[in-house]
Amino acid sequence: MAIREIITVPDPRLKEISKPVEAVTDETRQLMDDMLETMYEADGIGLAAIQVGVPQRIIVMDLSGPEERAEPRFFVNPVLSDPSEGKTPYDEGCLSVPGYYETIERPSTIKLTYLDYDGNEVEEIAEGMFATCIQHEMDHLEGVLFIDYLSRLKRQRAVQKVKKLEKDKARDAA
Repeated sequence: MAIREIITVPDPRLKEISKPVEAVTDETRQLMDDMLETMYEADGIGLAAIQVGVPQRIIVMDLSGPEERAEPRFFVNPVLSDPSEGKTPYDEGCLSVPGYYETIERPSTIKLTYLDYDGNEVEEIAEGMFATCIQHEMDHLEGVLFIDYLSRLKRQRAVQKVKKLEKDKARDAA
């Protein structure tokens, strides 16, 4: 496994629409393992392949808490359907928009179909935090960031904050 670089706004690759995976192979599993290690290293709970510069329809996630046993999940070619009418607000953040959080409302439950780590088809209903997280990560596969739901001013503020963080990080490393 290897830790990969997480790309951040305003990198144009984050706006790409990811392509379907033809088959779950050893190479696909290696990418998912790398993504999981990268996500854990960054203290995240979800990561889409495009966030490490790979435009494929792959998501990794682990919603277990810091004191709980890890419960990694893998989603290849996920498809969402049947969103509930009821919505739940959640204070979202993103590894590609570090240090910025904003409340976003998303459907409370949603149906999810995907291929797992071994290429088996799975269908389930996502609720609560799982529903919020899978919708957030699915947006990445469509070239959408959570800040795209915000006003233009808030979106610009978020991007400026990330640029400043990156600039400070580069200066500190020099």
